[in-house]
Amino acid sequence: MALGFAGVTRVGPGLIPFMALGVLFVVVYNLELMGGRLHGNFWFALSWGAFPVLTAYFAQTGRISPGAIAAAAAAYALSYGQRALSTPARTLRRKSRSVAGVVTLDDGSRVDLSESVLLRPLELALRSFSWGVIAIALGLLLSRLL
Repeated sequence: MALGFAGVTRVGPGLIPFMALGVLFVVVYNLELMGGRLHGNFWFALSWGAFPVLTAYFAQTGRISPGAIAAAAAAYALSYGQRALSTPARTLRRKSRSVAGVVTLDDGSRVDLSESVLLRPLELALRSFSWGVIAIALGLLLSRLL
């Protein structure tokens, strides 16, 4: 909030709604207020993905552009995907006692299910997301510098 108030002196009062929403998102999401209704994938992606992009853009420019909206949509999608992958992975790691089962394929072969078999694609996708975001940031930086 202190940074926000300092920003208001440079950007103007248009930053105040972003500050208010930011406080609301942090408090309501983290404390799971309102019966946890704002603690799902949609609200996570909105408050921790799209909203910070729009806030940062507005703080830098004093306006919202179509490009900022597109970037916020990308941040929303990445955050939603990350949450959709990390929630079942976290459940497997922290809350499951055991995993048992078999997948029988069309050709009759069988794949034994285990915690590691179920976690492998989730963790690979999450790792790919993290490296992809770094690559996007690096690409944007280099496009501005070179």
